[in-house]
This record gives sequence, C-alpha cells and structure tokens, in this order.
Amino acid sequence: MREIVLDTETTGLDPAAGHRVVEIGCVELVNLLATGRTWHQYLNPQRDMPDEAFKVHGLSSDFLKDHPTFDRVAGDFLDFVGDARLIIHNAQFDLGFLNAELDRLGRPPLSSDRALDTVRLARRRFPGAQANLDALCRRFGIDNTDRTLHGALLDAELLAEVYLELTGGRQPGLGLATAAGAAPGVSAGRPQVARPPRPHAPGAEELAAHRAFLGRLVAPLWET
Repeated sequence: MREIVLDTETTGLDPAAGHRVVEIGCVELVNLLATGRTWHQYLNPQRDMPDEAFKVHGLSSDFLKDHPTFDRVAGDFLDFVGDARLIIHNAQFDLGFLNAELDRLGRPPLSSDRALDTVRLARRRFPGAQANLDALCRRFGIDNTDRTLHGALLDAELLAEVYLELTGGRQPGLGLATAAGAAPGVSAGRPQVARPPRPHAPGAEELAAHRAFLGRLVAPLWET
C-alpha cells in the first residue's frame, strides 16, 4: 500500500482570491513504513507575499523569485504522487490550492476521494482535544523542536509520524502480532521445553482386538 504524506505552504488562505502555492513537501510510505523517498519544491508564486503568510512560513518573494513556477514542476510532482492515497492535515485546504494550480494548466484535479484527512482522523480518536500538528506531536511525544516556522517538507515528515501513531503506532496490530518466527499463540522470549515423544506402537491387547475386528468383516477389499 503506497501512500504520500503531503503538505503545502501558500501566500494566503483562498486560491479563489489569487493566492498561490509556494512550497510542496511529500513523504512516501509503503505499508505504513517510510521509504526515505521525498519530493520537495519551492515555487515562484508570481505575486507578492503578504506579511501574514510570511510570518507563518518565512518564505519571502525575494527568495521565491529564483525558484520555478508550478507549471515547470507539475509533471514531476504528479509522477511522484502517482495514484497513491494522499495523507493530508486539513485536506480540503491543500487540495483546494493544488487543484487551483492544476486547473490553470488544464490538468485534471486530484480527487478528494483519494485523500485521508488526518484532522478528521485525530478528532474522531480524541474528541474535543486539539487536532493541530503541534498538539498531536506533543500527544505522541514526537520531537518538533525544529518547527519554529511552518515548512512543507518538515511538516510532511512530522505528519507522517503522527499518522503512523493515529493508525496504531509503528507496529500496527501489535496486540495480534506474533514474534518473527514464532508460531501463533507462542509467547516470544519464553523458553520452550521439548517434551519426549509419546509411544504410538500398539500393545498386545490392541493387536488382538484389531485381529478380532478384522475377523468380523465379510469379503474385505484387500482380499478381493
């Protein structure tokens, strides 16, 4: 099962108001294990950077002007994502921005059906508790001390750890799992005492009883 944990940074909150994506970060998981493969790109939004957005991620227009526009990297991004399920914190926000960028290029949108929203997942598991990324990192003891500002790749890496905890930790189904090489129902680490083999050869009484039984058979198959 291939999944992509994804995060974006933007110039604002609403793509319909002309705001653009300025950073995309992706982390690949296969069977709930990080493969080490990532995809990361800063983007030139071809517009100014509002102060409110700069305070969140620290990406200035001057820094971003030397990076490619989305149209130049869209193919690479879509190739990396492929048809994997997307793991996104507040999926509606990120998909809204990414689909606005894809729409400008005449490309089909990323379907919301393929996205798992970890905000909703966290709220179902911990009703009434904070569901932002920092709060979830604190809950699960995940080190986020490097997160002084939002960053798409760093946030995707943290979200990957949070997602694994939300889905049962780094060894899903631990309560049902058996130790490697152990038979089901055998406790790992407990010494196994080999019992002597039980005798299975028939005794004299059993042999006599067997002969008597055979004598009562009429025209047995082995005598035809």
